[in-house]
Amino acid sequence: MKKILTSFLVLAFLSSCGGDTENTMTVIGKIKGLKKGTLYFQHVKDTALVSIDSLLIEGDGNFEFKTELESPELFYLYLNKKDNNDVNDRLTFFGEPGVINITTSWNTFDLNAKIVGSDSNDKLDEFRKNMSEVNKRSLEIMQTASNTENPLTAQEIDSLEFMNTRNIQRGYMYAINFAINNKDSYVAPYIALKEIPDANIKYLDTIAQVLTPEVATSKYGKQLIALIKDKK
Repeated sequence: MKKILTSFLVLAFLSSCGGDTENTMTVIGKIKGLKKGTLYFQHVKDTALVSIDSLLIEGDGNFEFKTELESPELFYLYLNKKDNNDVNDRLTFFGEPGVINITTSWNTFDLNAKIVGSDSNDKLDEFRKNMSEVNKRSLEIMQTASNTENPLTAQEIDSLEFMNTRNIQRGYMYAINFAINNKDSYVAPYIALKEIPDANIKYLDTIAQVLTPEVATSKYGKQLIALIKDKK
Protein backbone atom coordinates (compact mmCIF):
# COMPACT_ATOMS: atom_id res chain seq x y z
CA MET A 1 0.00 0.00 0.00
CA LYS A 2 2.86 2.34 0.85
CA LYS A 3 4.52 1.65 -2.54
CA ILE A 4 1.25 2.35 -4.36
CA LEU A 5 0.81 5.62 -2.47
CA THR A 6 4.39 6.64 -3.24
CA SER A 7 3.94 5.91 -6.96
CA PHE A 8 0.72 7.93 -7.00
CA LEU A 9 2.44 10.92 -5.41
CA VAL A 10 5.30 10.74 -7.95
CA LEU A 11 2.81 10.70 -10.85
CA ALA A 12 0.89 13.60 -9.34
CA PHE A 13 4.09 15.60 -8.98
CA LEU A 14 5.14 14.94 -12.59
CA SER A 15 1.70 15.95 -13.83
CA SER A 16 1.85 19.19 -11.88
CA CYS A 17 5.07 20.11 -13.66
CA GLY A 18 3.04 20.74 -16.80
CA GLY A 19 5.43 19.20 -19.32
CA ASP A 20 4.75 19.01 -23.05
CA THR A 21 2.38 16.34 -24.33
CA GLU A 22 1.83 14.78 -27.74
CA ASN A 23 -0.71 17.56 -28.39
CA THR A 24 1.58 20.46 -27.50
CA MET A 25 2.37 22.96 -30.23
CA THR A 26 5.41 25.16 -29.70
CA VAL A 27 5.75 28.16 -32.00
CA ILE A 28 9.17 29.75 -32.01
CA GLY A 29 10.64 32.33 -34.33
CA LYS A 30 12.24 35.65 -35.03
CA ILE A 31 10.93 38.89 -36.48
CA LYS A 32 13.92 40.48 -38.17
CA GLY A 33 14.37 44.18 -37.67
CA LEU A 34 11.76 44.46 -34.92
CA LYS A 35 12.98 46.56 -32.02
CA LYS A 36 9.74 46.99 -30.13
CA GLY A 37 6.18 45.72 -30.46
CA THR A 38 3.54 43.39 -29.08
CA LEU A 39 2.93 40.02 -30.71
CA TYR A 40 -0.45 38.33 -30.24
CA PHE A 41 -0.99 34.60 -30.69
CA GLN A 42 -4.58 34.07 -31.90
CA HIS A 43 -7.13 31.60 -33.24
CA VAL A 44 -10.85 31.49 -33.95
CA LYS A 45 -12.95 30.16 -31.08
CA ASP A 46 -16.58 29.60 -31.97
CA THR A 47 -16.92 32.56 -34.38
CA ALA A 48 -14.65 35.09 -32.66
CA LEU A 49 -10.96 35.77 -33.13
CA VAL A 50 -9.41 35.52 -29.65
CA SER A 51 -5.89 35.92 -28.29
CA ILE A 52 -4.38 32.86 -26.66
CA ASP A 53 -1.26 34.67 -25.49
CA SER A 54 0.77 37.81 -26.13
CA LEU A 55 4.36 38.89 -25.82
CA LEU A 56 6.02 42.28 -25.54
CA ILE A 57 9.10 42.17 -27.74
CA GLU A 58 11.98 44.52 -27.03
CA GLY A 59 15.36 44.14 -28.63
CA ASP A 60 15.98 40.99 -30.64
CA GLY A 61 12.60 40.04 -32.17
CA ASN A 62 12.63 36.46 -30.82
CA PHE A 63 9.38 34.89 -29.62
CA GLU A 64 7.91 31.63 -28.33
CA PHE A 65 4.35 30.48 -27.68
CA LYS A 66 2.93 27.16 -26.51
CA THR A 67 -0.58 25.76 -26.54
CA GLU A 68 -2.38 22.43 -26.32
CA LEU A 69 -4.29 21.44 -29.45
CA GLU A 70 -7.53 19.54 -29.75
CA SER A 71 -6.67 19.14 -33.44
CA PRO A 72 -4.62 21.01 -36.05
CA GLU A 73 -6.16 24.32 -37.09
CA LEU A 74 -5.43 27.78 -38.45
CA PHE A 75 -3.62 30.22 -36.15
CA TYR A 76 -2.69 33.87 -36.43
CA LEU A 77 0.22 36.01 -35.31
CA TYR A 78 -0.82 39.64 -35.04
CA LEU A 79 1.97 42.18 -34.66
CA ASN A 80 1.25 45.57 -33.15
CA LYS A 81 4.35 47.45 -34.27
CA LYS A 82 3.21 50.65 -32.61
CA ASP A 83 3.76 52.48 -35.91
CA ASN A 84 0.13 53.55 -36.50
CA ASN A 85 0.05 51.34 -39.60
CA ASP A 86 -2.10 48.19 -39.79
CA VAL A 87 -0.78 47.00 -43.17
CA ASN A 88 0.91 43.57 -43.25
CA ASP A 89 0.39 42.99 -39.52
CA ARG A 90 -1.36 39.58 -39.40
CA LEU A 91 0.30 36.31 -40.41
CA THR A 92 -1.62 33.03 -40.73
CA PHE A 93 -0.35 29.47 -40.47
CA PHE A 94 -1.81 26.00 -40.05
CA GLY A 95 -0.70 24.74 -36.67
CA GLU A 96 -0.21 21.16 -35.50
CA PRO A 97 1.55 19.41 -32.59
CA GLY A 98 5.31 19.76 -32.49
CA VAL A 99 7.73 22.63 -32.97
CA ILE A 100 6.96 25.19 -35.68
CA ASN A 101 9.60 27.76 -36.59
CA ILE A 102 8.52 31.06 -38.15
CA THR A 103 10.98 33.61 -39.48
CA THR A 104 9.84 36.90 -40.98
CA SER A 105 10.59 40.63 -41.04
CA TRP A 106 8.82 43.46 -39.26
CA ASN A 107 8.10 45.53 -42.39
CA THR A 108 6.82 42.63 -44.53
CA PHE A 109 5.43 40.60 -41.67
CA ASP A 110 2.80 38.56 -43.54
CA LEU A 111 4.46 38.54 -46.96
CA ASN A 112 7.81 36.78 -46.69
CA ALA A 113 7.38 34.52 -43.67
CA LYS A 114 9.24 31.21 -43.72
CA ILE A 115 7.27 28.55 -41.81
CA VAL A 116 8.93 25.22 -41.03
CA GLY A 117 7.65 22.25 -39.03
CA SER A 118 3.99 21.96 -40.06
CA ASP A 119 3.07 19.46 -42.77
CA SER A 120 -0.47 20.86 -42.70
CA ASN A 121 0.81 24.35 -43.45
CA ASP A 122 2.96 23.02 -46.30
CA LYS A 123 -0.13 21.37 -47.76
CA LEU A 124 -2.16 24.58 -47.44
CA ASP A 125 0.64 26.53 -49.15
CA GLU A 126 0.57 24.02 -52.02
CA PHE A 127 -3.17 24.53 -52.43
CA ARG A 128 -2.94 28.33 -52.27
CA LYS A 129 -0.11 28.44 -54.78
CA ASN A 130 -2.13 26.55 -57.38
CA MET A 131 -5.33 28.47 -56.61
CA SER A 132 -3.47 31.72 -57.13
CA GLU A 133 -3.23 30.82 -60.83
CA VAL A 134 -7.02 30.54 -60.99
CA ASN A 135 -7.44 33.87 -59.22
CA LYS A 136 -4.86 35.47 -61.50
CA ARG A 137 -6.79 34.32 -64.56
CA SER A 138 -10.05 35.78 -63.20
CA LEU A 139 -8.28 39.10 -62.65
CA GLU A 140 -6.94 39.06 -66.20
CA ILE A 141 -10.46 38.48 -67.56
CA MET A 142 -11.86 41.38 -65.52
CA GLN A 143 -9.03 43.65 -66.66
CA THR A 144 -9.72 42.73 -70.27
CA ALA A 145 -13.36 43.69 -69.78
CA SER A 146 -12.58 47.04 -68.16
CA ASN A 147 -9.53 48.20 -70.12
CA THR A 148 -11.12 48.47 -73.54
CA GLU A 149 -11.21 51.83 -75.30
CA ASN A 150 -14.43 51.00 -77.11
CA PRO A 151 -17.63 49.52 -75.63
CA LEU A 152 -17.73 45.73 -75.79
CA THR A 153 -20.22 44.04 -78.05
CA ALA A 154 -22.80 41.68 -76.60
CA GLN A 155 -20.88 38.78 -78.11
CA GLU A 156 -17.61 39.90 -76.50
CA ILE A 157 -19.30 40.32 -73.12
CA ASP A 158 -20.82 36.84 -73.38
CA SER A 159 -17.44 35.42 -74.30
CA LEU A 160 -15.71 36.99 -71.30
CA GLU A 161 -18.50 35.88 -68.95
CA PHE A 162 -18.20 32.34 -70.32
CA MET A 163 -14.43 32.33 -69.80
CA ASN A 164 -14.81 33.63 -66.25
CA THR A 165 -17.47 31.04 -65.41
CA ARG A 166 -15.27 28.26 -66.76
CA ASN A 167 -12.34 29.57 -64.74
CA ILE A 168 -14.41 29.67 -61.53
CA GLN A 169 -15.56 26.10 -62.20
CA ARG A 170 -11.95 25.13 -62.71
CA GLY A 171 -11.12 26.54 -59.28
CA TYR A 172 -14.00 24.67 -57.66
CA MET A 173 -13.01 21.37 -59.21
CA TYR A 174 -9.39 21.86 -58.21
CA ALA A 175 -10.41 22.53 -54.59
CA ILE A 176 -12.73 19.50 -54.55
CA ASN A 177 -10.13 17.16 -56.03
CA PHE A 178 -7.38 18.53 -53.78
CA ALA A 179 -9.48 17.86 -50.67
CA ILE A 180 -10.41 14.35 -51.83
CA ASN A 181 -6.84 13.46 -52.80
CA ASN A 182 -5.59 14.71 -49.41
CA LYS A 183 -8.24 13.03 -47.27
CA ASP A 184 -5.69 12.32 -44.52
CA SER A 185 -4.75 16.00 -44.19
CA TYR A 186 -6.48 18.33 -41.72
CA VAL A 187 -6.39 20.90 -44.50
CA ALA A 188 -8.97 18.97 -46.54
CA PRO A 189 -12.09 19.91 -44.52
CA TYR A 190 -10.71 23.43 -44.03
CA ILE A 191 -10.58 23.92 -47.81
CA ALA A 192 -14.13 22.64 -48.18
CA LEU A 193 -15.35 25.02 -45.48
CA LYS A 194 -13.46 28.16 -46.45
CA GLU A 195 -12.98 27.89 -50.21
CA ILE A 196 -16.09 26.09 -51.52
CA PRO A 197 -18.82 26.16 -48.82
CA ASP A 198 -21.45 26.89 -51.49
CA ALA A 199 -20.41 23.99 -53.72
CA ASN A 200 -22.97 21.36 -54.66
CA ILE A 201 -23.73 19.35 -51.54
CA LYS A 202 -22.85 16.09 -53.29
CA TYR A 203 -19.24 17.26 -53.59
CA LEU A 204 -19.06 18.40 -49.98
CA ASP A 205 -20.58 15.07 -48.94
CA THR A 206 -18.01 13.18 -50.98
CA ILE A 207 -15.18 15.05 -49.27
CA ALA A 208 -16.64 14.37 -45.82
CA GLN A 209 -17.14 10.66 -46.53
CA VAL A 210 -13.54 10.02 -47.63
CA LEU A 211 -11.87 11.81 -44.70
CA THR A 212 -9.85 9.60 -42.39
CA PRO A 213 -11.40 9.12 -38.91
CA GLU A 214 -8.83 11.45 -37.29
CA VAL A 215 -9.52 14.23 -39.77
CA ALA A 216 -13.30 13.71 -39.70
CA THR A 217 -13.36 14.22 -35.92
CA SER A 218 -11.09 17.29 -36.02
CA LYS A 219 -12.28 20.87 -35.57
CA TYR A 220 -12.82 21.48 -39.28
CA GLY A 221 -14.04 17.94 -39.93
CA LYS A 222 -16.86 18.42 -37.43
CA GLN A 223 -17.69 21.83 -38.88
CA LEU A 224 -17.87 20.39 -42.40
CA ILE A 225 -20.23 17.63 -41.29
CA ALA A 226 -22.38 20.23 -39.50
CA LEU A 227 -22.47 22.39 -42.66
CA ILE A 228 -23.63 19.44 -44.74
CA LYS A 229 -26.38 18.61 -42.24
CA ASP A 230 -27.58 22.21 -42.35
CA LYS A 231 -27.69 22.14 -46.14
CA LYS A 232 -29.69 18.91 -46.15
